[in-house]
Parts: sequence; structure tokens; C-alpha cells
Amino acid sequence: MAQRGTLLDSFKISCPICHDLLKDPVTLPCGHSYCMSCIQTCWDGEDQRRIYSCPQCRQTFIPRPVLVKNTMLAELVEELKKTGPGDVACDVCTGRKLKALKSCLVCKVSYCEQHLQPHYNVAPLKKHKLVEPTVTLKEDLCSRHNEMMKIFCCTDQQCICYLCSMEKHKDHKTVTAAAERTERQNGLGESRKKIQQRIQDTEKDLKVLQEEVEAINRSADGAVENSEKIFSELLCLLEKRRSDVKQLIRSQQEAEVSRAKELEEKLKQEIAELRRKDAELEQLSHTENHTHFLHSYPSLSHLSGQWTQLPSTDIRPLRHFQDVTAALTEFRNKLQGVLSEEWTKISLTATVPDVLLPQPEPKTRNEFLQYSHQITLDPNTANTQLLLSEGNRKVTSISGYSNADHPHRFTEHWQVLSRESLTGRRYWEVEWKGWGASIAVAYQDVSRTGKESQFGLNDKSWRLWCDKNGYKFRHNSEKTFIPGPVSSRIGVYLDHRAGVLSFYSVSETMTLLHRLQTTFTQPLHAGIYLYGLFGFGSSAEFCELK
Repeated sequence: MAQRGTLLDSFKISCPICHDLLKDPVTLPCGHSYCMSCIQTCWDGEDQRRIYSCPQCRQTFIPRPVLVKNTMLAELVEELKKTGPGDVACDVCTGRKLKALKSCLVCKVSYCEQHLQPHYNVAPLKKHKLVEPTVTLKEDLCSRHNEMMKIFCCTDQQCICYLCSMEKHKDHKTVTAAAERTERQNGLGESRKKIQQRIQDTEKDLKVLQEEVEAINRSADGAVENSEKIFSELLCLLEKRRSDVKQLIRSQQEAEVSRAKELEEKLKQEIAELRRKDAELEQLSHTENHTHFLHSYPSLSHLSGQWTQLPSTDIRPLRHFQDVTAALTEFRNKLQGVLSEEWTKISLTATVPDVLLPQPEPKTRNEFLQYSHQITLDPNTANTQLLLSEGNRKVTSISGYSNADHPHRFTEHWQVLSRESLTGRRYWEVEWKGWGASIAVAYQDVSRTGKESQFGLNDKSWRLWCDKNGYKFRHNSEKTFIPGPVSSRIGVYLDHRAGVLSFYSVSETMTLLHRLQTTFTQPLHAGIYLYGLFGFGSSAEFCELK
């Protein structure tokens, strides 16, 4: 009733002259209101008489009243003109449409309060079926016969009109749309039960995952605290190794928490999607329009077969962080003489197996870009014939260019390492030009001198050799020739934990060139090696990915 009263008021505040909603409303001394332009035009014709009157009550005014906008009435008019996102507009109104009060299933038209009146007053129209305003009226009409579709064809699983049942669907099994709606209404309830059960199960998985994150953080914090105590006893002699272990633990913690957060977000998204679908089914269950129900139910009731589940086994191997402390305690007792040998053991101990949900490798470029990582080159590692530019993202081989000496600099080959260490899941792209380039990854302690320091000629580096003739992959001096489309842009995907290193040719599509499965024992650094005629005239740049 409140809605009807509001719409009726919108009819009453129309201008008596133009019969439309008041525009810039003004109120005369007699109390009647008009559009400012309407009453001014009316009074302009009375200027010769210099007697001005109200067109409704005929009360006269001398001199001509000064018209002032009625602010409260103007705000009311503007409010009545608004239709919200969920409102249905009147199909009869011209110009600015008012909100519809009812939709007629017989007329197939939505009416505001004013235009709905004949359905309350005219006898034949009183028999029409009025429902709440809906935008789906056209769905109820047969596109072929323009008749109401009140019949459901069980053979073709679609709504049809009476004429269709006599023609194209003559020999088909048919029932009324209302009967089919009743049968499927029962199925709607079962669908909601399944969704609600899935919501409960997913919420349990989410809680387990959140507890896992908290446990990882607590254990990692404890491991860092213990390692700090142990390394403090070794004083300056072990200062560098203390920092390395701390970084290793924090890097592993970040990787674990990052993976858990990814899964947490996925579970939250599934819950939100299930709640949305449940709400849509709830709304659909109350609709009075059978045809709309039958149109919408199949898609809304369908549940995706994919569903993220946590493993039912214990997923908390927190002892791996504790093993770091144990290894460091043993390491402390052996002192400097066994430092190099024991460091590898510590590093391996800190590499925690993948205990969370297995994550599939990306397939599309958009999925790869989720793991994009900005990489810059370390000037202290660049060979003296290499020039860095573009914020240390680009490297170019230049004859006669020279860098100052540095203990980390490559001396034999035109190559350079990244400043950032790479763990977890990472993706980057390199654009190369000129004679060719090698796209590589390597450990920080790869040799800086000698022939074997070249990427791919030792067991601490992996490289993809790119030139106009194709590709070659190399590790520990073993060479693999790779067929594939020659592209000036190479994508690199690293999953440090899983030991996966993949190279892709990137153009309009992504083509896998080579995939390596191994075990990485240290954080990796991206590397570039340039070559060509006399080593000059080539460049490579780490692309800015968005």
C-alpha cells in the first residue's frame, strides 16, 4: 500500500497546465503549484491587463507575483523520477518513466499507478492476472505465435504455446508449465541442500588451512629464534651464515604462507559463489512466473564438478623447521672446519615438502602473469663488456665498455645475474635482440672465472640458448636441441619447491619449448648471457609485466 500511495502522489504533483511532473515547481500565493515555465508563459499573455490569476482557482494577483522555486516540492519530484537498479519502468509512460506497480501477464505490459487504474475499474481488465513488476514478460510469449507459453514439452524440454502443441510438438509428451514447475520445485530444494552441505565442508577446509598458516608462522618464528641463539655463539666467524639461514627460513615461510593464502582465497571465492547460487535459487523459488522459473532453473541448479578439497591426512609437518635448529646445533659444534660441508645439509633440511593442496601449473598467459616478478640485474656481477640500462632491466654488449673490478663479476663470459633471489613460484619474460642470447637461472655461488663459469657448463646453472636458427638447452655441459617457433620473447616459469623450470616461446600464443624437473637446493637467480659476432651487437631486457 505504501508503494501505491507514493505513485499516486506522483500523479497528484503533476503540473495542471502541461500535465507532466512538475519541473522547477513554484507555488502561488493561493497554494497551487505549477512548472515555472508554464505559469510564466500563461501570465505573459496577461501582461496587457496587468491582472494575473491562478489557472485553477482564478484568484487574481496585483502586481504580478515574484515566482520562487519550491525546493521541497522539487526534491520530492526528483525523488519520484528516480528508478533504482531493481525497479521496473512503466511501459506506457512517455518521456521520463515512472516505476511500475504491477505487470499484467495478459497484456504483457508493466504499469505505474496512473496507467494501472483501468485494470481496477474496467470490468474486462479486472480479470487479467496482475503480478509484481517483472522484466521477464517477453520470455512468456512464443516467438512464433506471440501467444502465452503455458505448456511444457517434456520431449524437447522447453516451454511452448497452445498452437505449438498442435503443430511442431503435436506428438510430443506435454504437461502444463505449472505442473512441471511443481515437480522441479522439489528438485530445487535438493540442490540447495547440496550447496549448503558444500558450504559447510568448504568452511571446515578453510578453517584447517587457516590453522595451518598459524602453525607455520609459529614454527618458523621458533626456528628463527633458535637459529639466532646458535649463531650468536659463533660470533663474527659465522655472521654471514647466520644471515643466510635466517633468509632461508623466512623465504620458506613466505613461500608456505603465500601458497596457503592462495588456497585460502580460492576457498573463500568458492564459498561466496555457493552462497550467491543459493541466494539465486532462494529467489527463484518464490517467483510466480512459471516460465521464468523453468528458463532459469537448469542453469542455476547445476553444480560445478570441480571442488577444492584439503587432504584428509595430517598436513602439519612442522618438524622441518625444528630440523633446522637441530642441524644448526650440530653445525655449531663442528666449527669452521666443516662449515662448507654442513651448509648444504642445512639448506636441504629447510626445504619443506609440499604439504598443502597440490597446485596445478599455469596453462594460459594470464595464469602465468599471476606469478610475474619484477627482475633487475646486479651491476656487480656484469662482465666488463656489458652495459646495463632501463633501470638495470636491460643488458647490451658494447665493445670497449669497462666496469670497475668486483669479486662477484664474471670475468670470462659476457653474462650477468639478477639482484633478486628466486624461490616459490615465479614467472618472467625476456625480450632479446641481435645475434642471440641465453636465458638462464643459476645459484648465487656459480663460478665467476674460467671456461666452466659460462651458464650451462656447470651443475649450478641452466640456460636456454636462443638465436635465429632455434634453441638449445644446456646444463652441466649436456646439450639438448629444441625445435619450436623462433620468438624474440621468452617466458620463464619457475616452481622452486616442485623443482620445475619451463621455457616458453611467447607471441600471440605460448608454446612450451623445454620443461625441466629437478631438485633445487638453493635460491636461484635469473641470468643473461649475450653472444654474437665478436660478442657484440646483442641485447636482452626483462619485460615489465602487468
